[in-house]
Amino acid sequence: MANNFSYSPDGKEFRIPDSEELHVDFARVSELASEARKRGDEIVVVMGMGFVGIVMAAIVADSPGKFVIGCQRPSVRSYWKIPVINSGKSPLEAEDPEVSEIINRTVTEKKTFTSTPSSDCISLADCIIVDVQCDYIKNEFGNVRNGTADVKALKETMRTIGNKKRANALTLIETTVAPGTTEFVALPILKEAFSSRGIESDPLLAHSFERVMPGKEYVSSIRDFWRVCSGVNQESRARVEKFLREVLNTEDFPLTVMDRPIESETTKIMENSYRATILAFADEWSTFAERNGVDIDKVIKAIKVRPTHSNILFPGPGIGGYCLPKDGGLGYWSYGNILGFEDEIFHITPSAIDINDKRGLRAAEITLQSLTDMGKKIAASQVLICGASYRQDVGDTRYSGSEIVVRKLAESEVKISIHDPYVRDWPEFEHQSSDPHSKMNFFENQTSLSKLQINPDLNCALEGMDAIVLAVPHSHYLDIEPSDIVSRAGGPLAIIDCFCILDDHKIRRFFELGCEVRGLGRGHVDRIRQSVNEKSQ
Repeated sequence: MANNFSYSPDGKEFRIPDSEELHVDFARVSELASEARKRGDEIVVVMGMGFVGIVMAAIVADSPGKFVIGCQRPSVRSYWKIPVINSGKSPLEAEDPEVSEIINRTVTEKKTFTSTPSSDCISLADCIIVDVQCDYIKNEFGNVRNGTADVKALKETMRTIGNKKRANALTLIETTVAPGTTEFVALPILKEAFSSRGIESDPLLAHSFERVMPGKEYVSSIRDFWRVCSGVNQESRARVEKFLREVLNTEDFPLTVMDRPIESETTKIMENSYRATILAFADEWSTFAERNGVDIDKVIKAIKVRPTHSNILFPGPGIGGYCLPKDGGLGYWSYGNILGFEDEIFHITPSAIDINDKRGLRAAEITLQSLTDMGKKIAASQVLICGASYRQDVGDTRYSGSEIVVRKLAESEVKISIHDPYVRDWPEFEHQSSDPHSKMNFFENQTSLSKLQINPDLNCALEGMDAIVLAVPHSHYLDIEPSDIVSRAGGPLAIIDCFCILDDHKIRRFFELGCEVRGLGRGHVDRIRQSVNEKSQ
């Protein structure tokens, strides 16, 4: 039966172990842990082999005196990661070559990293790092207030840890969580489990969030970057501080130790909410620029000359990645649901998230406008989305702004093709029917999108297109030549620049070739169009 197997992205089949096989694998890791302990190594279990957990596990395993066991529950969707890791290969498609190198080195050479589907490995640990997802579920598109934090997986993990961990083992929550979660959700669960086991000591529990940035410096963004940490009591604080200093580069990137977990939790939420707010602010001015003949790209570059404003960014068709679209929601939700306040203090943070979530709708709107201006029949038009990932030169599609562009265009029966040099599969569409949190529920005419395929060959993907949407500023798109695009497409087409990729020279050339050009924040294109038209008369 299909449910007995887990499939890797490249289609390889891995049979999910039964209870007896889980017992056998626990015996295997127990023996390895015993040997490591004899060497004087600390045993570290990392719960959750996702984007952060895998790399964090490898970094810890690469540190002196640490033996790491990665734990991933044997689900249909994720079990395949276990045999892949244990073969010394990375289950992540990463642009950073160090990801594969550090996993191979720790698994096959140093033999300080193994992985298992058996949660019994928790009983072996001196330290347990929790890297399971804590998502924020939006029940209404563009309305973060009508949502809730999904803490089910975290709670289940904490119960499992509480029932199996050693009394003196440190639990470190690395997952981004709603402020108050460590002290008021996780700690009571651990205390209840300890009480049922007759353990009288207080659980050792700490929080330290990551600032991971998938891309060419994936490993470094975890190991060589500033960390914030805290603990529920003095001993927990001392333990987590010592641990992080042993596994991370805190010499060059000093550690910030805070008094309470709610302070470190708030730091992560506020930090990402601040960034999301800057981008939402730029969203508004981008629309202003479009309607008033202003090139937002030139405006932003002029502003960034001032050192105090150098961090201003252009948002493109919406912000993505796992953190920025949801973290403010976690803060908003926790204020009432964990911390118990009933008044309304949040206005800017929820509004910023809502603005960013809807940004892709504008990109879809100007795409449809461009097709109409060219006399194309919308329902018969072929549109190529260039870029599926959430940011340039990475393969991570989580919360990608391009997803909203695709879904909105699909409502108009547009025929959609995808190109991305870094992405092979788009899980948000491939698994949309089985994912209860899928954004397909917010749009119409979405069923066929589960069959979307990504063409790795840009030249091939361009054939017969009526429009291309430059949705992500991948390096592959920065040097495109207008004449080549038109030639490959077989004639003039609409060009939608969502990320200020095209300079004025290329915009002009596209107009000269009979194309229509629009872009987010590119209000000045009308002047260029007029200039080209006047010259041709």
